[in-house]
Amino acid sequence: MSRRLLTVLMITMAVMTVVTPLYAQGTPVSAAAGSPGGTELIKWSIITAGFALAIAAAFGALGQSRGLAAAVEGIARNPSAAGEIRGNLILGLVLIESLVIYVLLISLILFFVKPFGG
Repeated sequence: MSRRLLTVLMITMAVMTVVTPLYAQGTPVSAAAGSPGGTELIKWSIITAGFALAIAAAFGALGQSRGLAAAVEGIARNPSAAGEIRGNLILGLVLIESLVIYVLLISLILFFVKPFGG
């Protein structure tokens, strides 16, 4: 990761940490879906699940692309080890993809089950 991108991410996180308490000045959030606070809770849980899924998919794809590039480079350097490298590549890709699928399941739970109330 480049130093500039890391700096931008750190500044963004710092700004979000400072800005987040501004939204805490409303009415208290109640657990019932029919109350005014319940719809806010449902809305924010859906937004949170969407961001979690987007981040997991993005970094999962980055991890898979780096693994694939390393495997292809390893096969190019030593073609006789292609079968062993291919097996390890498939196993690694499956494990990375399973993490993204776990985040998808958690996002679906946040979308439909409403674990935080009502």
